[in-house]
Parts: sequence; C-alpha cells; structure tokens
Amino acid sequence: MFIYSLPLFFAHIGLASPLELLIIFMALLVVLFISSPLGGESLQKQSLNKYLFTAWSGSAALMWVFWPFFLILNVSLYAADTLAKMGLLTVSSWDDVHLMLLLPVVWWATAVWRCSANTSLRVWSACARLLTLAVLFEYGLKLLIRIDYPRIFFGCEELMLDYGSCF
Repeated sequence: MFIYSLPLFFAHIGLASPLELLIIFMALLVVLFISSPLGGESLQKQSLNKYLFTAWSGSAALMWVFWPFFLILNVSLYAADTLAKMGLLTVSSWDDVHLMLLLPVVWWATAVWRCSANTSLRVWSACARLLTLAVLFEYGLKLLIRIDYPRIFFGCEELMLDYGSCF
C-alpha cells in the first residue's frame, strides 16, 4: 500500500508534505480512537460458508474480517502496480484490476466498520478503521494518478499498444 502512489503524490502532485500527511494521519487516529465503540469478544463460532454474511452483518471478530482481505488486497495492488511499472500490464488492464477490486473494497470497508466493536481493545478498532480509510485514500490517489498523471506512472513513452490511454 502506497509503495508507488505516495512517492508520486509527494514528488509530482504536491498537495501535502510528508509531515502534513503524518499530522493528518495521527489526528485521524486520535479521532477514531475516541469514537471507537466499546465492545468485547462475546462471539460465537461461525461456519466458513456463512463468513461473508456474518462479516457484513457485524457479527464476526474484527481480526478475521480485517487481516485476510487486507493482505490479499495489498498483494494484488502491489502486483498490478509492479507489472504496470515494468510495462507488462497495459493501462486498461491496470484499470480493470482496480475496477474488479472496487466492490470487494467497499464490502470490506463496510464489514470492518461494522465489526470494529468485536475486539478486546479500542486501539485495534481505531487502527482497523484508520487503515480502511487509508485504503480508500489509496484508491482516490490511484484514480487521480490515472486521470491526471498517467505519463509519469505508466511510462507512456515505452508503451506501444496502449499509448492512447496515456492522454
């Protein structure tokens, strides 16, 4: 997460400095910690075939909703970005990968937000919510890069097949 997009954000877009973004990050963490629900882990074991519904309804443990998808999402985004930077993935294919992951990201963000009370410490709830907001920020940053800065990210001079997507 943020391996390729954050350096472009600081170097070429320049809407915020690293210090300003760190201050915003820490302030969001404090606000999310204060607003995190108090809860405990009084959950029953759920079967695997009801996992998606249990997570969506907010009845699953936070760690079982947050970590599996967070890891899979970041590996997928890293692979797509690396292949695009190497020129092995066209611009439209990069768009397709992000579009395919958009609905699962929305499901995951909703499930994490609803299940955030199902942890023993409020700090885990705040961190999970903060990282969920960071993923949504990452998606917004990638959309901005795709629309306004494709020549910088994709290296459009080397792309022969998909050069039209760089405008």
